[in-house]
Amino acid sequence: MVADTRSKLLDAALETLRTQGIAGVSARSIAATAGVNQALVFYHFGSVDQLLAQAGLHGSTQRVAAYRERFAAVTSLRELLELGRALHAEERKAGNVAALAQLIAGGQTDPKLAPATTDGLNLWIGELEQTLGRVLAGTPLAEFVDVAGLARATAAAFVGLELYEGVDADGAGRAFDALEQLTTLVAALDDMGPLVRRTVRGRLRRAQS
Repeated sequence: MVADTRSKLLDAALETLRTQGIAGVSARSIAATAGVNQALVFYHFGSVDQLLAQAGLHGSTQRVAAYRERFAAVTSLRELLELGRALHAEERKAGNVAALAQLIAGGQTDPKLAPATTDGLNLWIGELEQTLGRVLAGTPLAEFVDVAGLARATAAAFVGLELYEGVDADGAGRAFDALEQLTTLVAALDDMGPLVRRTVRGRLRRAQS
């Protein structure tokens, strides 16, 4: 019974974020969504902030687990981009990235939300880092790319595209198209002969020095 109530409140907190945004979140609104007494928010979590923090991590854990097999099946940057497009569409439709964006916004001014939101983002980043490390291995870029940094940039871009699409859907689509052009360029480079690869590596080394 206790576990069921906690789960209801965690799910209700995320749903309230999706539908009302961070400004609409309160013990009353979350409890109403969960169909329980608002006193249970404080009984189980101590505060609304603590409930939101745990709800964000709870939601990210569930969503990352749902995509883990699909990440593991990716074998190229193009496949990763295709998965990113699918994930973007699915998570946008479900409102999950919007909820995460609301938590990030709240974490700018609430020190209790920031660490848990970071933990939730790190779950996504971990999957991206593993996938990027695997698909870049053996390519000319492998020795020059900071995979951990690229994974963080990709996660940040994903959240940014979610917000951007809300005001400029065409612009967000063009951003995805530009990423697709980049993956085509990387694939073409990988298909080139050893002489071209050595030339590219040399120029990249000089650019980094």
